[in-house]
Amino acid sequence: MADGRMTAAAFLVAELRRARTRRGLSQDELAKAVNYSASMVSAVELGQQQPTAKYLELVDRALDTGGIFGRMLTELLALDKAQVWLRGGRAIEKQAKSLRWYEPLHVPGLFQTEAYARAVFEAGGLLDPEEVDRRLADRMERQDILYSDRPPKIVAVMDEAALRRPVGSRKTMSDQALHLARLTTEHPGVRLLVVPSSAGEHPGLGGPFILARLADESEVAYLGSQIRGQEFDRPEDLRRLQLVWETVLGEALPPQESIELMREVAESWS
Repeated sequence: MADGRMTAAAFLVAELRRARTRRGLSQDELAKAVNYSASMVSAVELGQQQPTAKYLELVDRALDTGGIFGRMLTELLALDKAQVWLRGGRAIEKQAKSLRWYEPLHVPGLFQTEAYARAVFEAGGLLDPEEVDRRLADRMERQDILYSDRPPKIVAVMDEAALRRPVGSRKTMSDQALHLARLTTEHPGVRLLVVPSSAGEHPGLGGPFILARLADESEVAYLGSQIRGQEFDRPEDLRRLQLVWETVLGEALPPQESIELMREVAESWS
């Protein structure tokens, strides 16, 4: 759904999920039925990995769908002349030359400590322990791009509230704030800024987003949500988010003042 409209790829992904749930199967159960990993099933259903013809053949057989998904792959997707498979947040991070990232609620995932990330996933007890561990491992692995051969240049802005809201223990919050201060001080490709609480209402409070410039110089926006993320590349959508970004950046403290605030917050949690 790269432009906010339903594409053939997005339709296929949605129908795969519907067919599995109608049969009463979990992702793990479908994975066993088709002899693929549960992470593969999850990646396909999140639109992060394009399913192969063989995978869809096995899914059609397991769900008794009469070969509909195989036909979708060969016939329906061909209607999208410039079909770009849904990348997902992880793939966008890997493909990006630069990221502009705004977060009003949490510390951005690429900069979360393990303890902080675990507390995020454990909040409310909505996820079972295995799913928490799976998501935590994925989040920690994603941070490898910060130390890859060609890491993206990242400017991230977060609201002060994200540093003040308790997530996990007081030590978790203190360690997280110190980690942010060290990262923006020591990593040459990362700049972390904070919008102080004194800024009051501003357009960024409408929700988190990422603006990414990819290796081919194209731009894409990624908006996370409770269910799944959405990608946008229509010029009017990108212009809107760029204006929001410029406003947010204008509200943020300068780099050194942001670092001082992170350290102050860390001390307050000690």
